[in-house]
Amino acid sequence: MRNTRYVKGNPRIRQMLIREAARLMYEENIKQYHDAKRIAAKRVFGQGNKGNTYVRSQDLPSNGEINEEIAKLANFYEGSNVSKQLFQMRVTALDIMQSLETFNPRLIGSVSTGRIKKGSDIDIHLFVNHIEELENHLNALAWHFDKNEVMINRSGRYIEYTHMYIEKQYPIELSVYPTNDIRVRTRSSTDGKPIIRVSADRLLQILMDEHAEQWQHYLLTET
Repeated sequence: MRNTRYVKGNPRIRQMLIREAARLMYEENIKQYHDAKRIAAKRVFGQGNKGNTYVRSQDLPSNGEINEEIAKLANFYEGSNVSKQLFQMRVTALDIMQSLETFNPRLIGSVSTGRIKKGSDIDIHLFVNHIEELENHLNALAWHFDKNEVMINRSGRYIEYTHMYIEKQYPIELSVYPTNDIRVRTRSSTDGKPIIRVSADRLLQILMDEHAEQWQHYLLTET
């Protein structure tokens, strides 16, 4: 145990982990928070350390802390482009949701919160009991899609859900749930709070409130 070093809570070290994990997700396109934390800890503590370093889970930064740092990086490097891209992604999301209205679409994630970065996609929840209905609808729209089955642990039970991926101006991920699940409030892996699902009507209001000038210009030039 002589070469083992235990790392306990330290504000400076924690901030280093936040910055490195955020950089990994922003610059190196690491998708999952837990992967970013693991790699960040290895890089921060591995340099010049010949032994093993153990970091307690409670000493690692939260997903929310990393997410806030990513937003800072995006704002620093992309500046005004962030606002332009966010508007374009929200307009694209609205168009997708209106085309899929029969499946009660709900926008979630960075496009709904406004915390986008380069490489962000548009995440939409859909609700239908028979996946064939959605597939037929997408085929009728002539939208090419890829499909994947994802296992999710819900209250100790692993349930298989369908995810569909569509490439348009921005990548679209459609997560498909049973119809009754629209009443179920799942929690975000970012901050642990209930996921806010934004309806098409609510997204339209957001566009009018938060992007008033861009929205008016869009209406004049697109219609």
